[in-house]
Amino acid sequence: MTNADKLKNLLELEIIPDLEAAIDDLFAAIDKSKNASKEQKEDLEEMREMRTECFAIVEELKRDELEEDEIEELLAELVEMKTEEE
Repeated sequence: MTNADKLKNLLELEIIPDLEAAIDDLFAAIDKSKNASKEQKEDLEEMREMRTECFAIVEELKRDELEEDEIEELLAELVEMKTEEE
């Protein structure tokens, strides 16, 4: 499996679903309180931007637009981020 495949799988199978779940949870918390705090709005915006960036990376991978060093760097960053969460 190439690093590009590993990165694509990590994004599609773990990172994006985790972001979508966190966005759903935040929406539920906002809905429950009937009002979003400034912090919740900022968190929601940040998570949405991250999700958009992840989808963009997946598309770039599908079109073979990323250099190997970029792929390795992104993969390392995301694995580190994922490890810190656990």
